[in-house]
Amino acid sequence: MAPMSSTVARWELYERLRRRQADLGLIGTKIAKQLGYAPNYWYKIERDRMVLPEDKHVALLDLLEVDGAERKKLLELRALAKTRGWWDEYTGLFNAEHTRLWGLEYGAEEISSFESLLIPSLLQTDDYARNLIAGDQVIVRRPEVRRRVQARMKRQERIGGDDPVRLNVVISEAALHQKIGGTDVLRAQLEHLVKVITIHDTVEVLVLPFSSSGPALGGAPFHILDFPGDQAAPLGWHESAVVAEVIEDPTTIETLTAAFGSAAQASLSREDSLARIRDVITQIGSPL
Repeated sequence: MAPMSSTVARWELYERLRRRQADLGLIGTKIAKQLGYAPNYWYKIERDRMVLPEDKHVALLDLLEVDGAERKKLLELRALAKTRGWWDEYTGLFNAEHTRLWGLEYGAEEISSFESLLIPSLLQTDDYARNLIAGDQVIVRRPEVRRRVQARMKRQERIGGDDPVRLNVVISEAALHQKIGGTDVLRAQLEHLVKVITIHDTVEVLVLPFSSSGPALGGAPFHILDFPGDQAAPLGWHESAVVAEVIEDPTTIETLTAAFGSAAQASLSREDSLARIRDVITQIGSPL
C-alpha cells in the first residue's frame, strides 16, 4: 500500500464527488447556488480542487445524498487533503504543477516513465542532478541549485523503504552516453543505475537501443502514475522546454500508456538492458 498523500487524497476526493454529481445529473451552477458560491468561483474550486470548509463540505455531501461508508470516506479524504506533505516546503521555488507531481508520486503505487536523453529524475545521483540543474542557467538561479537537488533526492525515497513504488522505466540508449557533468559523473551515474536495478526488484529499467525504429512520441519524456484502489484514475505527466503539466484527460493517458507499451516492447530485455549499461561503463573506462 502506498503512503498517504494529501495531493492524491484531494484528487481522489474530487473524482468521487464528480462521479456522484454525474450520477445525480447535477450541474455546477445548481451546486454553487446551494452552497452560496458564485458560479465562476465554484468553477475555480472544482478546477483547483480546493478543500472546502467543513460546513460547506458537509452541505455538499448532503446535496449529493452521500451517506454511510462513502460519506465517512469522503470526510476522511477531506481531512487528509488538508495536511501538508514534504513537497509543500518547496512551494515558491517550483511551480504548482511540479509540486503537485511530487505529491502524486509520493502516493502512487506504480510509475511508468519514458526518457530519451536523460536518466530519469527518480534514478539520478546527486552529482548528475546537480550538474543537470546547474546547467539550466536560463531558468535556475545558482542559489537555488542546492534546494532543487535536495528536492530531487527526497523524491527518490519512494524507491526504497517498506512499501516502495513500482517503477517501470524505458530510456533511450542515447541517455547512457549523454555526458551530463562529464565522464566521471556519467560513469558514477551508470554504476548507480546498475546498483539500483540489481538491488530493487521493484525497479525495471529497459534500454531502447539505437537500432530501434525510434523513440515514443518523438522522444518527449512522459510519466504515467497509477494509484491504489479503483477510485483515483491514472494520471500522466508531460514535460518539455516550455510546458510541464499533469495530464488528466483519460484519452490522452490511454495514448501515453500505449506509447509506453510500444517503447517497452521495442526495448532490450531487463537482462540485456543491464548488460548494455555495463558495456557503456566499460567503454567509458575507469577513472584516472
